[in-house]
Amino acid sequence: MLADSSAVEGDWLVALEQTAGKGRQGREWRTEPGNFFGSTLIELSAGDPPAQSLSLAAGLALVEALDRAAPGRPFLLKWPNDLLLDGGKLAGILLERQADRVVIGFGVNLAAAPDVHGRKAAHLGSRISPESFAPLLAAAMTRLVMLWRTAEPGEFARAWLARAHPVGTELSVHADEKTVIRGTFDGIEPDGTLRLRLWDGTVELIRAGDISLG
Repeated sequence: MLADSSAVEGDWLVALEQTAGKGRQGREWRTEPGNFFGSTLIELSAGDPPAQSLSLAAGLALVEALDRAAPGRPFLLKWPNDLLLDGGKLAGILLERQADRVVIGFGVNLAAAPDVHGRKAAHLGSRISPESFAPLLAAAMTRLVMLWRTAEPGEFARAWLARAHPVGTELSVHADEKTVIRGTFDGIEPDGTLRLRLWDGTVELIRAGDISLG
């Protein structure tokens, strides 16, 4: 969508099959029949909140759509862009920016969970089809992006925290292949930056990296 000059904010691209899906740090996001793969475009304007905080709006929109698709399930947001169900990864979000255009991509295991070595995955067991889930997510994104632009600073951080792993959860942050920082979750900044409380009591701000719980 970034390469499509005719695409405008609010447009969606939804695929029933992917042959080259990717996640964070270039990882493969494997395609399984019946799962959801969709992307939408946001055009940044002067006065918008920090672009990285769009990940908070996207996570909340995804939870809102899934709450409607499968009421009562214990969906849990995991920093920076994952959504868990019963400890397994149910969905991932990927943001890519070019100038003032941001594409937000969603991958959701609606029907099946891929077998990924060393990572637990979850799925909804075909409770809803991709075709039915798409309008739920599109409506939620429209509402949450509007709120993202008008809400007071910190409101999205508080809303995101209400659906995330609790403060005090032990975390391991993999900054790169060789660097692992361990501590406990101390919340997030208004722009979505992770607050990691180290064992000596100091707080380190983490703007990028993968985390594991516990």
